[in-house]
Amino acid sequence: MGELTADWVDLPGDGDVRGYRVEPTGRGPHPGVVVGHQLFGVDSAVRGFAGRLAGLGYTVVVPDLYHRAAPGIELVADAEGRRRGLELLHGLRRDDVVRDVEAAVRHLRESGAGPAVGMVGLSMGGHVAYLAAARLDLAATVAFFPGWLTGVEIGLSRPEPTLALTPGIHGRLLFLVGDADRVVPEADRKLIADALRHAGVDHEIVVYPDTPHAFLLEGAETYRAAAAEDAWRRMAAFLAGSLAPAGS
Repeated sequence: MGELTADWVDLPGDGDVRGYRVEPTGRGPHPGVVVGHQLFGVDSAVRGFAGRLAGLGYTVVVPDLYHRAAPGIELVADAEGRRRGLELLHGLRRDDVVRDVEAAVRHLRESGAGPAVGMVGLSMGGHVAYLAAARLDLAATVAFFPGWLTGVEIGLSRPEPTLALTPGIHGRLLFLVGDADRVVPEADRKLIADALRHAGVDHEIVVYPDTPHAFLLEGAETYRAAAAEDAWRRMAAFLAGSLAPAGS
Protein backbone atom coordinates (compact mmCIF):
# COMPACT_ATOMS: atom_id res chain seq x y z
CA MET A 1 0.00 0.00 0.00
CA GLY A 2 1.28 3.47 -0.91
CA GLU A 3 0.72 6.62 1.10
CA LEU A 4 -2.87 7.65 1.77
CA THR A 5 -4.62 10.82 2.84
CA ALA A 6 -7.71 10.64 5.02
CA ASP A 7 -10.14 13.19 6.41
CA TRP A 8 -13.78 13.88 7.09
CA VAL A 9 -15.59 15.79 4.33
CA ASP A 10 -18.98 17.42 3.92
CA LEU A 11 -21.12 15.69 1.31
CA PRO A 12 -23.54 17.54 -0.97
CA GLY A 13 -26.90 16.21 0.09
CA ASP A 14 -29.69 16.10 2.63
CA GLY A 15 -28.61 18.07 5.69
CA ASP A 16 -25.31 17.78 7.50
CA VAL A 17 -24.01 14.61 5.85
CA ARG A 18 -20.37 13.90 6.51
CA GLY A 19 -18.21 11.16 5.15
CA TYR A 20 -14.83 9.67 5.92
CA ARG A 21 -12.72 10.00 2.77
CA VAL A 22 -9.44 8.21 2.13
CA GLU A 23 -7.44 8.07 -1.10
CA PRO A 24 -3.96 7.42 -2.46
CA THR A 25 -1.63 10.42 -2.62
CA GLY A 26 -0.27 9.44 -6.04
CA ARG A 27 -1.40 10.74 -9.38
CA GLY A 28 -4.99 9.85 -10.24
CA PRO A 29 -7.69 9.69 -11.19
CA HIS A 30 -8.66 7.07 -8.64
CA PRO A 31 -12.08 5.49 -9.26
CA GLY A 32 -14.63 6.03 -6.53
CA VAL A 33 -16.05 3.51 -4.07
CA VAL A 34 -18.68 4.20 -1.42
CA VAL A 35 -18.52 2.02 1.70
CA GLY A 36 -21.64 1.27 3.74
CA HIS A 37 -20.69 0.88 7.39
CA GLN A 38 -21.91 -1.84 9.69
CA LEU A 39 -24.02 -1.55 12.83
CA PHE A 40 -21.34 0.19 14.93
CA GLY A 41 -20.96 3.28 12.74
CA VAL A 42 -17.86 4.64 11.00
CA ASP A 43 -15.59 3.09 13.61
CA SER A 44 -11.89 2.27 13.51
CA ALA A 45 -12.53 -1.15 11.94
CA VAL A 46 -14.51 0.38 9.07
CA ARG A 47 -11.98 3.19 8.63
CA GLY A 48 -9.23 0.57 8.47
CA PHE A 49 -11.18 -1.36 5.85
CA ALA A 50 -11.67 1.84 3.84
CA GLY A 51 -7.94 2.54 4.02
CA ARG A 52 -7.03 -0.93 2.82
CA LEU A 53 -9.48 -0.54 -0.05
CA ALA A 54 -8.03 2.86 -0.96
CA GLY A 55 -4.63 1.19 -1.07
CA LEU A 56 -5.84 -0.70 -4.14
CA GLY A 57 -6.12 2.59 -6.02
CA TYR A 58 -9.55 3.94 -5.11
CA THR A 59 -10.96 7.09 -3.59
CA VAL A 60 -13.21 5.78 -0.83
CA VAL A 61 -15.97 7.62 1.00
CA VAL A 62 -17.86 6.21 3.98
CA PRO A 63 -21.00 8.30 4.63
CA ASP A 64 -22.18 8.54 8.23
CA LEU A 65 -25.58 6.91 7.88
CA TYR A 66 -26.46 7.74 11.49
CA HIS A 67 -25.96 11.49 11.07
CA ARG A 68 -29.61 12.37 11.61
CA ALA A 69 -29.90 10.74 15.04
CA ALA A 70 -26.33 10.39 16.32
CA PRO A 71 -23.74 12.14 14.13
CA GLY A 72 -20.24 10.75 14.43
CA ILE A 73 -21.17 7.97 16.81
CA GLU A 74 -18.78 5.02 17.16
CA LEU A 75 -20.17 2.09 19.10
CA VAL A 76 -18.19 -0.56 20.93
CA ALA A 77 -18.77 -4.02 19.45
CA ASP A 78 -20.33 -5.45 22.61
CA ALA A 79 -23.86 -6.20 23.79
CA GLU A 80 -24.63 -2.57 24.60
CA GLY A 81 -23.16 -1.42 21.28
CA ARG A 82 -25.34 -3.90 19.42
CA ARG A 83 -28.41 -2.78 21.34
CA ARG A 84 -27.77 0.88 20.50
CA GLY A 85 -26.82 0.01 16.93
CA LEU A 86 -30.06 -1.87 16.39
CA GLU A 87 -31.95 1.09 17.82
CA LEU A 88 -30.25 3.39 15.33
CA LEU A 89 -30.76 0.90 12.50
CA HIS A 90 -34.49 0.80 13.17
CA GLY A 91 -34.54 4.60 12.92
CA LEU A 92 -33.11 4.64 9.39
CA ARG A 93 -35.48 5.27 6.50
CA ARG A 94 -35.02 4.05 2.96
CA ASP A 95 -35.23 7.33 1.06
CA ASP A 96 -32.99 9.15 3.56
CA VAL A 97 -30.23 6.55 3.27
CA VAL A 98 -30.42 6.47 -0.52
CA ARG A 99 -29.95 10.24 -0.50
CA ASP A 100 -26.89 9.84 1.74
CA VAL A 101 -25.31 7.33 -0.63
CA GLU A 102 -26.24 9.52 -3.60
CA ALA A 103 -24.45 12.44 -1.90
CA ALA A 104 -21.32 10.31 -1.55
CA VAL A 105 -21.53 9.24 -5.20
CA ARG A 106 -21.97 12.86 -6.29
CA HIS A 107 -19.00 13.93 -4.18
CA LEU A 108 -16.81 11.28 -5.77
CA ARG A 109 -17.83 12.23 -9.30
CA GLU A 110 -17.46 15.97 -8.70
CA SER A 111 -14.01 15.48 -7.18
CA GLY A 112 -12.71 13.69 -10.26
CA ALA A 113 -13.13 10.02 -9.40
CA GLY A 114 -14.81 9.38 -12.76
CA PRO A 115 -18.32 8.39 -13.76
CA ALA A 116 -18.09 4.71 -12.79
CA VAL A 117 -18.62 4.46 -9.03
CA GLY A 118 -18.95 1.27 -7.02
CA MET A 119 -20.13 0.44 -3.52
CA VAL A 120 -19.10 -2.05 -0.86
CA GLY A 121 -21.33 -2.67 2.15
CA LEU A 122 -20.84 -4.60 5.38
CA SER A 123 -23.81 -6.22 7.14
CA MET A 124 -26.26 -3.32 7.64
CA GLY A 125 -24.18 -1.48 5.04
CA GLY A 126 -24.52 -4.50 2.78
CA HIS A 127 -28.27 -4.01 2.88
CA VAL A 128 -27.73 -0.34 2.06
CA ALA A 129 -25.43 -1.30 -0.82
CA TYR A 130 -28.03 -3.69 -2.28
CA LEU A 131 -30.69 -0.99 -1.94
CA ALA A 132 -28.43 1.64 -3.52
CA ALA A 133 -27.62 -0.69 -6.41
CA ALA A 134 -31.35 -0.91 -7.15
CA ARG A 135 -31.98 2.83 -6.87
CA LEU A 136 -28.77 4.50 -8.11
CA ASP A 137 -26.38 4.23 -11.04
CA LEU A 138 -23.67 2.04 -9.52
CA ALA A 139 -21.30 0.19 -11.81
CA ALA A 140 -20.48 -2.51 -9.27
CA THR A 141 -21.71 -3.48 -5.82
CA VAL A 142 -20.21 -5.83 -3.25
CA ALA A 143 -22.64 -6.86 -0.52
CA PHE A 144 -21.07 -8.58 2.48
CA PHE A 145 -23.60 -10.60 4.53
CA PRO A 146 -26.52 -8.14 4.10
CA GLY A 147 -29.41 -8.93 6.40
CA TRP A 148 -33.15 -8.19 6.33
CA LEU A 149 -33.43 -8.09 2.53
CA THR A 150 -36.40 -10.44 2.33
CA GLY A 151 -38.74 -9.00 4.99
CA VAL A 152 -40.03 -5.70 6.31
CA GLU A 153 -38.56 -5.79 9.82
CA ILE A 154 -36.55 -2.57 9.48
CA GLY A 155 -37.22 0.85 8.00
CA LEU A 156 -34.75 0.25 5.18
CA SER A 157 -36.92 -2.64 3.96
CA ARG A 158 -40.23 -0.82 3.85
CA PRO A 159 -42.77 -0.33 2.37
CA GLU A 160 -41.86 -3.45 0.36
CA PRO A 161 -38.91 -5.78 1.03
CA THR A 162 -35.69 -4.45 -0.45
CA LEU A 163 -35.40 -7.72 -2.35
CA ALA A 164 -38.46 -6.66 -4.39
CA LEU A 165 -36.35 -3.84 -5.85
CA THR A 166 -33.87 -6.28 -7.41
CA PRO A 167 -35.03 -5.61 -11.02
CA GLY A 168 -33.66 -2.07 -10.61
CA ILE A 169 -30.08 -3.35 -10.33
CA HIS A 170 -28.25 -2.66 -13.60
CA GLY A 171 -24.62 -2.90 -12.49
CA ARG A 172 -22.70 -6.02 -11.47
CA LEU A 173 -23.17 -7.49 -8.00
CA LEU A 174 -21.01 -9.72 -5.80
CA PHE A 175 -22.73 -11.25 -2.75
CA LEU A 176 -20.58 -12.82 -0.02
CA VAL A 177 -21.99 -14.68 2.98
CA GLY A 178 -21.28 -17.55 5.37
CA ASP A 179 -23.44 -20.66 5.46
CA ALA A 180 -23.75 -20.37 9.26
CA ASP A 181 -24.97 -16.76 9.09
CA ARG A 182 -28.07 -16.47 11.28
CA VAL A 183 -28.85 -13.01 9.90
CA VAL A 184 -28.85 -14.32 6.29
CA PRO A 185 -30.17 -17.88 6.66
CA GLU A 186 -30.34 -20.45 3.88
CA ALA A 187 -33.99 -19.71 3.10
CA ASP A 188 -33.15 -16.03 2.55
CA ARG A 189 -30.12 -16.89 0.44
CA LYS A 190 -32.32 -18.97 -1.85
CA LEU A 191 -34.85 -16.14 -2.25
CA ILE A 192 -32.03 -13.69 -3.01
CA ALA A 193 -30.45 -16.02 -5.58
CA ASP A 194 -33.82 -16.55 -7.27
CA ALA A 195 -34.56 -12.82 -7.38
CA LEU A 196 -31.17 -11.97 -8.92
CA ARG A 197 -31.48 -14.73 -11.49
CA HIS A 198 -35.05 -13.84 -12.48
CA ALA A 199 -34.10 -10.14 -12.80
CA GLY A 200 -31.17 -10.99 -15.07
CA VAL A 201 -28.64 -9.25 -12.82
CA ASP A 202 -24.98 -9.94 -13.60
CA HIS A 203 -24.08 -11.44 -10.23
CA GLU A 204 -22.09 -13.95 -8.26
CA ILE A 205 -23.00 -15.40 -4.86
CA VAL A 206 -20.26 -16.92 -2.74
CA VAL A 207 -21.21 -18.94 0.36
CA TYR A 208 -18.41 -19.87 2.77
CA PRO A 209 -18.78 -23.16 4.70
CA ASP A 210 -18.78 -23.14 8.50
CA THR A 211 -18.66 -19.33 8.50
CA PRO A 212 -20.80 -16.99 10.63
CA HIS A 213 -22.07 -13.48 10.12
CA ALA A 214 -19.51 -10.63 10.16
CA PHE A 215 -16.52 -12.79 9.26
CA LEU A 216 -14.58 -10.12 7.34
CA LEU A 217 -12.93 -7.65 9.71
CA GLU A 218 -10.09 -8.60 12.01
CA GLY A 219 -10.74 -8.08 15.69
CA ALA A 220 -14.33 -9.32 15.60
CA GLU A 221 -15.16 -12.50 17.51
CA THR A 222 -16.71 -13.82 14.31
CA TYR A 223 -13.64 -13.10 12.13
CA ARG A 224 -12.60 -16.07 10.00
CA ALA A 225 -9.21 -15.55 8.37
CA ALA A 226 -9.54 -18.00 5.46
CA ALA A 227 -12.97 -16.75 4.40
CA ALA A 228 -11.92 -13.12 4.89
CA GLU A 229 -8.81 -13.50 2.76
CA ASP A 230 -10.72 -15.22 -0.04
CA ALA A 231 -13.50 -12.63 0.11
CA TRP A 232 -10.98 -9.79 -0.05
CA ARG A 233 -9.32 -11.34 -3.10
CA ARG A 234 -12.68 -11.78 -4.84
CA MET A 235 -13.77 -8.24 -4.01
CA ALA A 236 -10.50 -6.76 -5.28
CA ALA A 237 -10.74 -8.65 -8.58
CA PHE A 238 -14.42 -7.78 -8.97
CA LEU A 239 -13.87 -4.05 -8.46
CA ALA A 240 -10.81 -4.02 -10.70
CA GLY A 241 -12.82 -5.65 -13.47
CA SER A 242 -15.68 -3.19 -13.05
CA LEU A 243 -14.01 0.12 -12.24
CA ALA A 244 -10.53 -0.21 -13.77
CA PRO A 245 -8.47 1.59 -11.11
CA ALA A 246 -5.50 3.65 -12.18
CA GLY A 247 -2.45 1.56 -12.98
CA SER A 248 -4.39 -1.66 -13.54
